[in-house]
Amino acid sequence: MLQANHTPPPAGGDGFATPQGRKTEEASSSMETAAKEKGQLMKKEIISTDKAPAAIGPYSQAVRAGDLASGKGGSRAHPGIGLVFTAGQLGLVPGTKEFAGPDIESQTRQALDNLKAILEAASSCLIHVVKTTVYLADMAEFPRMNAVYAEFFTEAPPARSTVQAAALPLGGRVEIEAIAMVCECENGNDRP
Repeated sequence: MLQANHTPPPAGGDGFATPQGRKTEEASSSMETAAKEKGQLMKKEIISTDKAPAAIGPYSQAVRAGDLASGKGGSRAHPGIGLVFTAGQLGLVPGTKEFAGPDIESQTRQALDNLKAILEAASSCLIHVVKTTVYLADMAEFPRMNAVYAEFFTEAPPARSTVQAAALPLGGRVEIEAIAMVCECENGNDRP
């Protein structure tokens, strides 16, 4: 049987025990101070656009995380180091709670159009998506969803996971979320 050595946290500690005790907390604090002094602290920005359906709960359409404080490639006008994390997008027509159609093809196409609009609002684009997660109401619809998906990611497609969900919000057939790099290419339309 394997046994793990466990050192209890020091009195008044943060709950994380290390052989060095509180030195980890002190090192973390000094690294954060140094990062602040250099203007390198990671920031997050909430992304919202009316070109995609509004969030139907307490969440954001997307969050952009990166070096937004430095002015060296860290603003929407000057994209730089950063990632965009989108919420899952259904095949809803923006401004309504209506699906683009009852079939998997129309809902997939609309979900990807919604993702595209959100990414562009965050100074990114579909070309710079590095990972997607696709949730299907019925895995038997995978080939039909995949055919539409392939129209949007024609070259160097991102990594992807596809799973069947027990149910999707509002009775949708598909929901797609993405992680993308911030970019300066001509595909992003949120340019000054």
